[in-house]
Amino acid sequence: MECKCCGRKPSEIEEYIEMVECGEYKTAELAAKDDGTYNPSTEKFLCTSCYIKVGMPLGRA
Repeated sequence: MECKCCGRKPSEIEEYIEMVECGEYKTAELAAKDDGTYNPSTEKFLCTSCYIKVGMPLGRA
């Protein structure tokens, strides 16, 4: 599982790390799977910075 644009894994993205540290999710991967851009078919998502860079598209990565 990784960002479709930059290739970072959820465990490398501060936003998802903080969600785990706050107890919202058990793992960064679960946080990414809950992201609206997550595509279960490809295991890709858009991290927030890439999502903004590509124009904040609707739908899955």
